[in-house]
Amino acid sequence: MTLPAELESAARSSAAPELVRVNFERLLESDASSAERLGSDGRLAGVVAAVMAGSRSLSSLVLTDRAALEVIASCLPKRPEATVTASMSRPSIADPRLAGDAADLVRRKRLGLLAIAAQDLAGFTALEEVGEALSDLADGVLQAACALAGVGVGLAVIAMGKHGARELNYASDVDVMFVGEDDTGCARRVLAIAGRAFRVDTDLRPEGRSGALVRSLESFQSYWERWARPWEFQALLKARASAGDPELGAEFAAAASSAIWGHRLDADDLAELRSMKGRAEEIVSRKGLSEREIKRGRGGIRDIEFSVQLLQLVHGAADPLIRQPSTLEALGELAEAGYVDGGDAAALALSYRFFRTVEHRLQLVEETQVHTVPGDPQARDTLAKVLGFAGTGGPDVTGKARNASGSRERMDAVIGRHQASARAIHERLFFRPLLEVFAAETPLIDGARWSVAAAESRLEALGFRQADRTRQALRELTRGLTRSSRLMQQLLPVLLGWLSDTPDPDQGLLSLRTLVSVGHRRDVLVASWRESPELARRLCLLLGTGRQVGQLVGRHPEIATRLDDDRELEHPARAELLERAVLAVDQGPVRGGPALRRFVESMTLRTLAADLLLPSSTASTSRALAALGDATLAAALQAAAPRVPFGIVAMGRLGGEELAYGSDLDVLLVYDGSGAGDAALADEATTSVFRLLNGTTPAERIITVDASLRPEGRHGPLARSLDAYAEYHRRRIETWERQALLRARPVAGDPEVLGRFMALVSEALWSAPFGDEEARAIRRMKARVERERIPAGEDPQFHLKLGKGSLSDVEWAVQLLQLQHGVAETNTVEAIRLLVGAGHLEAGEGAVLSEAYRFLSATRNRWHLVGNFVAGAGGIVSKAGSDSLPADREVLSRLARSLGTSPTELREAYRRVTRRARRVVEERFYGL
Repeated sequence: MTLPAELESAARSSAAPELVRVNFERLLESDASSAERLGSDGRLAGVVAAVMAGSRSLSSLVLTDRAALEVIASCLPKRPEATVTASMSRPSIADPRLAGDAADLVRRKRLGLLAIAAQDLAGFTALEEVGEALSDLADGVLQAACALAGVGVGLAVIAMGKHGARELNYASDVDVMFVGEDDTGCARRVLAIAGRAFRVDTDLRPEGRSGALVRSLESFQSYWERWARPWEFQALLKARASAGDPELGAEFAAAASSAIWGHRLDADDLAELRSMKGRAEEIVSRKGLSEREIKRGRGGIRDIEFSVQLLQLVHGAADPLIRQPSTLEALGELAEAGYVDGGDAAALALSYRFFRTVEHRLQLVEETQVHTVPGDPQARDTLAKVLGFAGTGGPDVTGKARNASGSRERMDAVIGRHQASARAIHERLFFRPLLEVFAAETPLIDGARWSVAAAESRLEALGFRQADRTRQALRELTRGLTRSSRLMQQLLPVLLGWLSDTPDPDQGLLSLRTLVSVGHRRDVLVASWRESPELARRLCLLLGTGRQVGQLVGRHPEIATRLDDDRELEHPARAELLERAVLAVDQGPVRGGPALRRFVESMTLRTLAADLLLPSSTASTSRALAALGDATLAAALQAAAPRVPFGIVAMGRLGGEELAYGSDLDVLLVYDGSGAGDAALADEATTSVFRLLNGTTPAERIITVDASLRPEGRHGPLARSLDAYAEYHRRRIETWERQALLRARPVAGDPEVLGRFMALVSEALWSAPFGDEEARAIRRMKARVERERIPAGEDPQFHLKLGKGSLSDVEWAVQLLQLQHGVAETNTVEAIRLLVGAGHLEAGEGAVLSEAYRFLSATRNRWHLVGNFVAGAGGIVSKAGSDSLPADREVLSRLARSLGTSPTELREAYRRVTRRARRVVEERFYGL
């Protein structure tokens, strides 16, 4: 049969030309009037062709029911140029609510489905509208079934699953539950009638197929409270009233909402939901369908739905705006609120729309529940064309006709890309550590939901003392309804729990408020916390340590987004430090100083972050601070560009690589030259270094450099020539100066100058004998230090540096033994090891001294952070605070908490290690 031109054109343009031609011929044979209508209306012919190409079952309906063409025609947009209508239209003949009996209901449902599919296949409507229209159709069938079954007041049909979310598929089961008094017979009549039009499933009811078909509202509530599993609360996310008694349906919906958001999702629930999802994946995998199953396979529809629903269950209790039953609406709201990255949400939405469209096209073929892309190449070709994937056409590179499978290959490639993208995002969301944090037990819960109000009521119990200031900070942190503030409202109770474990929770919260007061920074930080709660926990620990630490973080907020990466906190190699320091000062005389200050600050912050957050030793922290000091001195000297061979030698704690946060950089400055001219050039270089690092004002200070250990102390020239040092060592060097030279270590400058100077040091240390008189001189000096050096107002019994058995005792005892036995070593703990190895110190004595030195160094370092003695721009400024354990009980508690102990235990530990160390010192140093 020769088709009219309009029909031939419509068939040729369709996804299955031969199939459509056959159907058109059958239609014309059975109904000649249809030929005239279709032949005169190209738009109608095109839509009918799309239906025939996409669905065998609906093609049969068009061929057998004369109302079908009228239904399709009535659904076409009034304007030919329209593509997507504002709402889907269906004629009254397709309205199931008007059905006269069960048979009429089935026919109206079929015509309603045809109306929806015609608009969908012709591209006149969006995916969301298709799901809503199919759900409305199911509602209509259920309402008609209720009317035909004689349902009155007292029985309501509750939509569940995709039906409840108004995102039904063409061949979905219509999931329902019945609520009401014991009227099982009436419910069964509804099921029997509706079941002729749809597959109606009641397995989501409590206890599934074994449970009562109809339950009272009170029975549902009792079940939810006592027996419901996590997946049942997940299913209730989509529950809504569909048909029957509307008042009872509304009461059920309200009760279900209360049940969901009143149930706290704990760690066991989370594990059960994940396990259930994993078992479903295993079933698909065993069947070998993971790649072709677009619903339950990896990266398919279920991955997206489960990710969204789990986030809703976790965050929805405190954020009603995300309690959307529709997957796409919920995903959009989760992104708007900041719970999901905007790019991830957009990618998931794109994949979800694509997979649901594929699912629709698969199910329309025979109106069967199918979610698997066919393995047969021809069937997959047809599917690809129905989805709009065009073949490449034309000859291939060999000149032969190109196979039509190009459309199939394109479809397969797109499916693969969407699966990979959705799976990657699903794994980030579904196994996000933040979910574990919200599911974990914390002191903030006490049976209540997460909320700022709940947090405010627990502030004092959590250790916050300044309740009014803290409440104000909380409100400022959650002001408005921006993306970051909505997520912040949920994170704050968790953050408060972490802050409560820090030395100073109040200061930590104030520092947090200051840090996030900048809008863009706030968004970045909150997004980072969403992906890594460990980052947020570590930031809280930093901010709650002390005010100065918080200020350093505020000046260098970039570290706040990298705290969860241990590699970022590792101490850089010395070569890297030097390179970065030199790059800073190379910015010139105006910008070089501020750039070097920023560098020193950022590296100090990085070091203290590693100290506070990682199980690093005190030695590694001290060495890192010393390496930073070395690099800073080297960069400053390079910037000074001395016009005479010049070197900087580290002394004191810098020389021993035992630097603390509050230590000065003790140095000696040496040059090779003679005469006033070379001395002037050396002074020029020295002045440049000191001006750059010490600054002309405290605000300009980068790091404190101290040259008071030079010959003649503060009365001598800052820099001396090699010859002057040699002369001084021969004629005037004092015993305490020999002792100080034990820690001399070359740092920066001319290698030859440094090498010759260290040879002078070695000669000064070891060429002259060290006898009893020299030992007595050191003891007299030490006794004077003990009498005079402890500042007024500090407790000598708990002085970390100058008390009995403290750091000073250990250092002097070890240095005396080094001088007596010729042991050259700048580091105290390493010197103890060498003395023990050489038999000059018993192993037990060495262990006592080493333990005391490490304990006191760690405590002093931490006290500088907690006591806010890390002051100034660079964060390493000397003489900023006390070296005694704090006398104030509350302040001592902060220090003890930072060290992981109690005030009593901290004082007892001090007494224990210093008492034992003092015994060794009295025997080995004083000879008692």
